[in-house]
Amino acid sequence: MSFDLTAYLQGRRVLVDAALNQYLPTEDQEPDKIHASIRYSIFCGGKRLRPILALAAADALGADFAHVMPLACAVECIHTFSLIHDDLPAIDDDDLRRGAPTNHVVYGEAMAILAGDALLAFAFELIAECHAFCPADRVLEALVMVAQASGTRGMVGGQVSDIECEGRADLDERTVASIHERKTGALLIASLVAGARLCGASKAQENALRRYGEKIGLAFQITDDILDLEGDAEKLGKPLGSDLKQDKATYPKILGIEESRTLASQAAEDAIAALSIFDEKADPLRALARYMVERDN
Repeated sequence: MSFDLTAYLQGRRVLVDAALNQYLPTEDQEPDKIHASIRYSIFCGGKRLRPILALAAADALGADFAHVMPLACAVECIHTFSLIHDDLPAIDDDDLRRGAPTNHVVYGEAMAILAGDALLAFAFELIAECHAFCPADRVLEALVMVAQASGTRGMVGGQVSDIECEGRADLDERTVASIHERKTGALLIASLVAGARLCGASKAQENALRRYGEKIGLAFQITDDILDLEGDAEKLGKPLGSDLKQDKATYPKILGIEESRTLASQAAEDAIAALSIFDEKADPLRALARYMVERDN
């Protein structure tokens, strides 16, 4: 494909960051410390993958992506909330995130917990802002999708299973897939499908985007697992081997590196195939599928 994904990602990141800067409370607003903590983690780098998927879903439908920008910012807030809490000593106990000290290292555990809580609440306030562009019933449906993807049926539930499976020797591919479909895949899918719902997608279009999201979620997670073992720590912004150290449930653990890499590549191709009902306006999504397995951070 000749599509310039690098330029697309850079342009969309700039727009998402500008919107987040506009939406989020500033550090001079009381209580100032919590707002500083929130903005520290939000603007500490990041690929903005989930918000870009929401915008790319609008692009694929030929809709104005500005109409889903509040949703895009909302899913980034939820993602950042999950990272802040994942890094806490009680969960993954990480001191570095994106090459910088984690939130609790800078602001303390209590403030980090509250920053995550605030970001989760703020996300749903942002989704409600979509009523300025979209019919209220679509906004409500999108809100429910994101809520389900974020809670015990999605991201939080996957994190619980991830913790419970640490150190287990009886893991199989089905168990690992179940963990990551919820922990990683659910919010990726919600970003796409909720964005499409806001833009009035047909059922067939939503189903195609859901299938695409399932497959890129798999490709993304396997690539993450591999990078944790043999990536570049400087590019990743954190030490290698954290999954191995905690004996996490990963694809390389049960399949090996090469079989995992093959599975990720096939998932990316399956994701592209799922977009067959879309024209060239979905090229950003097609390019993103290959990016999932080619990225180095």
